[in-house]
Amino acid sequence: MYALVTGASAGIGMEIARYLGKLGYDLILTARSEEKLRHVRAGILKRYPGRTILVIPADLSQREECFRLYQEVCEQAGRENIEFVVNNAGRGVYGLFLETDLEQELNLIDLNVTAVHILSKLFLRDLVENGHGVLLNVGSCAGFMAGPTFSSYYASKSYVVRLTEAIHEELRRAKSPVKVSCLCPGPTATAFNDNSGVKVSGKQIPTPQAAREGVDGALAGKMIVIPGRKMPFVVGASRLMGEHLSTMINYSLQVKKAGK
Repeated sequence: MYALVTGASAGIGMEIARYLGKLGYDLILTARSEEKLRHVRAGILKRYPGRTILVIPADLSQREECFRLYQEVCEQAGRENIEFVVNNAGRGVYGLFLETDLEQELNLIDLNVTAVHILSKLFLRDLVENGHGVLLNVGSCAGFMAGPTFSSYYASKSYVVRLTEAIHEELRRAKSPVKVSCLCPGPTATAFNDNSGVKVSGKQIPTPQAAREGVDGALAGKMIVIPGRKMPFVVGASRLMGEHLSTMINYSLQVKKAGK
C-alpha cells in the first residue's frame, strides 16, 4: 500500500516520509523540487531497499497542479492502493498585514488552504470507497489562535484544523473505518522560520519527533495530535485566556521574531 506525502523534500514532510517508509509503506513523494525529492528517495531506499518510491514534482499552489497530482497518483499507484495521505506542504508570510505582499499571501492561501481542501476531498472519497486508510493534514498550534504579524499563516492553519475536525466527526458519525487527523506542532526545528523570514529562540521540537507522533496519532485515530509535552498546555492556556488577551500576548511574542 502507498502513502502520499506532500512537501516531502524537507522538514516535517521528509521525516514523515522516512517514518512511513520505516513502517513498511511504499511512498509517493511530491514537492516543487524534483532534485530534492530524488535525494530524499535515495536516502529512504538506502535504509529500506525494498520500498517502491514514486517521485511526482508539483507546485501545489497552482490549483491545476493539485488535480494533476491526483490523476498521476491514481495512474501510477492505483486508486485502490492509496492507504495514507499526508497534506504537509505549506508556507508562511511574516509581517504586519498592511505591509506584507499580497501576491505572497495569495500564494500562501492557495498552498496552505486550497491545496489541502482539494487533495483532502479527492483522496478521501477514494479512501472511504475503499473502506480503509488514513488522512493526515498538517496544521499547527497556530491554528488555535490569532497571530498578529503572522496573520495569514495563522488564519490558514485555523482553516486546516477546523476542516479536519469537521471531517473527522462526519466520518465518525458515519462509522467509517477511515481515520482523519490533524497534526498541530508548535515550534519545530525546520527551515520554515528561515523561509518565512523570522527568527525563533528557545527550544524547538525535533522534526523526527513531530513526524513520529503525528503518524502514530493518526494511526490511532486521534482527531488532533499536538507533539511534545509543552504545547498542549500552551494551547489550553490560550483558550482559557480568551480571544482578546491571547491575541494581545501573541502580538508581543510574534513581533520579536522580526529581524531578517
